[in-house]
Amino acid sequence: MINALIRAVFGTRNERFLKKMSVRVQAINALEPQMKELPDGAFPERIHAIRAEIASGGHMDAHLPEVFAMVREAGRRTLNMRHFDVQLLGGIALHMGNIAEMKTGEGKTLAATLPVVLNALEGRGVHVVTVNDYLARRDAAWMGAIYSFLGLSVGVIVHGLTDAERQTAYDADITYGTNNEFGFDYLRDNMKFSAGQMVQRGHHYAIVDEVDSILIDEARTPLIISGPSEESTGLYRRVDSIMPKLARDRDFTVDEKNRTVILTDEGAMRVEQLLDVDNLFDPANIQAQHHTMQSLKAHHIFKRDVDYIVSEDQVVIVDEFTGRLMPGRRFSDGLHQALEAKENVKIAAENQTLASVTFQNYFRLYGKLAGMTGTADTEAVEFQQIYNLEVIGVPTNMPMIRNDFPDQIYRTREEKFAAIVQAIADLYKKGQPVLVGTISIETSELLSERLKKARIPHNVLNAKYHEQEAEIVAQAGQAGKVTIATNMAGRGTDIVLGSGVRELGGLHILGTERHESRRIDNQLRGRSGRQGDPGSSRFYLSLEDDLMRRFGGERLSGIMQRLGMRDGEPIEAGMISRSIENAQRRVEGFNFEIRKTLLDYDNVMNQQREVIYSLRRTAMTDPDIESTVFEFLEETLQTLYAGRDEKRSDPEMDATLCAQLRDIFNIERIHPLVNGIPPTLEETRNVVHTVFDQLKENAATIYVDVLRFFMLEELDRCWKEHLLNMDHLRDGIGLRGYGQRDPKQEYKREGFELFRGMLERINENMFRMLTRLRIEPRQPETGEQLEQPQHAFTHKEKNQNLAYSSGLSGNGAKPPPIQARRPADQVGRNDPCPCGSGKKYKKCCGH
Repeated sequence: MINALIRAVFGTRNERFLKKMSVRVQAINALEPQMKELPDGAFPERIHAIRAEIASGGHMDAHLPEVFAMVREAGRRTLNMRHFDVQLLGGIALHMGNIAEMKTGEGKTLAATLPVVLNALEGRGVHVVTVNDYLARRDAAWMGAIYSFLGLSVGVIVHGLTDAERQTAYDADITYGTNNEFGFDYLRDNMKFSAGQMVQRGHHYAIVDEVDSILIDEARTPLIISGPSEESTGLYRRVDSIMPKLARDRDFTVDEKNRTVILTDEGAMRVEQLLDVDNLFDPANIQAQHHTMQSLKAHHIFKRDVDYIVSEDQVVIVDEFTGRLMPGRRFSDGLHQALEAKENVKIAAENQTLASVTFQNYFRLYGKLAGMTGTADTEAVEFQQIYNLEVIGVPTNMPMIRNDFPDQIYRTREEKFAAIVQAIADLYKKGQPVLVGTISIETSELLSERLKKARIPHNVLNAKYHEQEAEIVAQAGQAGKVTIATNMAGRGTDIVLGSGVRELGGLHILGTERHESRRIDNQLRGRSGRQGDPGSSRFYLSLEDDLMRRFGGERLSGIMQRLGMRDGEPIEAGMISRSIENAQRRVEGFNFEIRKTLLDYDNVMNQQREVIYSLRRTAMTDPDIESTVFEFLEETLQTLYAGRDEKRSDPEMDATLCAQLRDIFNIERIHPLVNGIPPTLEETRNVVHTVFDQLKENAATIYVDVLRFFMLEELDRCWKEHLLNMDHLRDGIGLRGYGQRDPKQEYKREGFELFRGMLERINENMFRMLTRLRIEPRQPETGEQLEQPQHAFTHKEKNQNLAYSSGLSGNGAKPPPIQARRPADQVGRNDPCPCGSGKKYKKCCGH
């Protein structure tokens, strides 16, 4: 009541923001006559001068009216596009680190140039993030005319570029690219072996186009760089072969709402018999259990031509939000292999995570983040909670006159599609263009077949080729055009009405079913009615649609039958439409919890990731790397000597310490351990420093590179093992809930213990290598020309003969892969363990 009264008197927060910013718009408009008088050459000169003022301590916001006015004039002169006042408001909202909600066709791409130019003047780079390579190239080339006119440089990051090309693009004042390319470049940079190989130069300011698609829809899937693991793929085929012998509801139950499959007690017993295992839930059979659950999901949750397609003997993922194919992307956790077994195609080896980050944590790296879209308000709470972004609704330049008709609801899918074909036929006969939105490739192809039978010419977009789909969508507003597309196909492309179409009612949007998210439905509707154009929209639903079926379709069907409705007769009822919206809200809330849970778990990893990546940057860039190594030495010594009283001998503790000093520091090489009595902490420190002094003398000019190389090698090796351990921990952490313990807290606690142990291993392993290292000049072979001294590293230890060779030359580049030679009498990591357990040595005593 009080809030309603405040809004009535003072207006909403959004209205107050727009009213406050209108003063700035007036200031920009006041400068327009002055800008029109300036010659072209004055613009880059003034931009350069403002850049210098900001660099010397001037405040960027003080220059906003002048810079925005210059950008507006540059747009008029280069593209014949003058920013509307509402675009100025959108630009101000973006500059202030908000999400600008601007309806389709209101010129978001042009509006973004305003804050992009202003923030680029700080000289730290501005990133403009798009949903695909085509839009990145298009927008960079299109808006690049404005930037070049003002004397600013533009780069584009797309798939297939070399590191040198990426460095050039990131060094530009403004860089366009996709969310995936930006994210993967960040991960790859933190796997490089020298600072000179890194391509990104920081995360200053980013504007995310179609922000809801990138920060909401795609945020359920983290970015992962992976490599093949050593696990066998044979078990996937074996488990897949038993799937036909398991019966639904008897051996397992399916929860379609949560997209999970649950094995019954009877089903578990049947699987044990079929796979010949004693107890499926015994830790020793964890792989069989895991493969069974993934295979059940593959057969009963994931649908061919909806969630994935099979093409050229490969399972290719279909993006559930865009309908686009995602070649090269794979479902994780063995699910992709289970689908390959189901479809009887070649099973690729399961991958092991080498680096990963969620979109949430990647985009939170930016000092300032902003976004723009036509539909953000339904997710405003999530944007605020996760990204601290406020949604600002920017008014349209022209009034919205699109007519959104009520949904038409049919009992069966057959009745619905018959009505859709008839509606399209009527519109085609009338000459009014229609854009048909589907949520899956399967539906678009099914509808296309029906239209072919009805002899209605049409275009079908299965979201495979961005350039072609953009061209087709752009033509969808011509008279008589019928275009079938997945809901997101051609997003970012304006549909301009052809001659005579306004008089026919504009573009009609026909939705074949409701999406789980109201936002996706609104995006489809938003294709029509741009810039004051006429238009209309209607959704056709059936009680057999997935969303309806999962949320009370049978109950509604009963009501319709009791009302005496005949076959093919639709119902338009506000009560049912409200029920659908409530169902969508519940699904949106459920999906939000999935994303939030993913983030909660990744926040644990993110803290660890920041520590490791910070250590890597130090190792790559610190000229005094030796001091960092000695800091690690001090940490290791303090851990080893913790709790030891040097005045009072403890034979058992002394023996343990002596063994550790031999193992980690090879201490007997210089300091013999007499009668099992370890040296004091100070003596050990001095001994290790002596070893490093000898190493420095032998290594000479490459000493720093030697330290850098072994630190990075050990960091990467231990981090990779840690990621695998964290994956395993995450897989089983949900079971802690049965013990009345919070899985997230347990994951945080146990993950910290694993991380602390990993840091200790990094230090210890690094000193194991460095204290056993020998550097010998390598003699050139006959006729070989060497521009600088080359060296061979040798690392020798009792019962081992490991050789490391490198041509380190002071540039920090990663040397060739290290080759190790093992004596015949030594147990290998993949050999049977000598203890007789039957396990591999690496997973038993060698762990």
